[in-house]
Amino acid sequence: MPARLVVLASGAGTTLQAVLDACQDPAYGARVVAVGTDRAGTGAERRALAAGVPVFTVRLEDHPDRDAFNAATADRIAAERPDLLVLAGYMKILDKQVVGRFRTVNTHPSLLPSFPGAHAIREALAHGVKVSGVTVHWVDEGVDTGPIIAQAAVDVLSGDTEDVLRTRIQAVERRLYVTTIGEIARGWLSEAAIRQDVSRRR
Repeated sequence: MPARLVVLASGAGTTLQAVLDACQDPAYGARVVAVGTDRAGTGAERRALAAGVPVFTVRLEDHPDRDAFNAATADRIAAERPDLLVLAGYMKILDKQVVGRFRTVNTHPSLLPSFPGAHAIREALAHGVKVSGVTVHWVDEGVDTGPIIAQAAVDVLSGDTEDVLRTRIQAVERRLYVTTIGEIARGWLSEAAIRQDVSRRR
């Protein structure tokens, strides 16, 4: 039986689309049973509905505080009985009510533990690194601190701007993420992963 994926997304949904496309192959071993968003009218919502996947929205502004928002998000995810929670450009930080309850995977546009956070590509360019990349990792309560599952390097070229490098990283990111999610779904990857040495962060 295919693994049940719930995907959380906040934006255009290009990563979600890559996962939806992969799930069309029965050999992939997974299917998206629901997509969650933190605001209405996103590209991710439109892509999910076009694929016949139900969408739910849990908005921070509809709750008295972040604790209540996380509790509501966790309860809504639980209703879908996921085997794996996939973050795909989801822009809210989730606490232990979510990540402590569900196996959760995310992707980040740097070679963690270097350059965590929302401005990884900008910071990589500012530091003058010659190689950046992408990391797929399990999600814990920190910001991009979870155990590393897979990484891929992307060369930083002379003259790269933030947008140019982002485009190149995203192409690699989607391929690596889709492959890794499938391997988790098929049981090829265990919970074992590389613990990050956060003391090495830049």
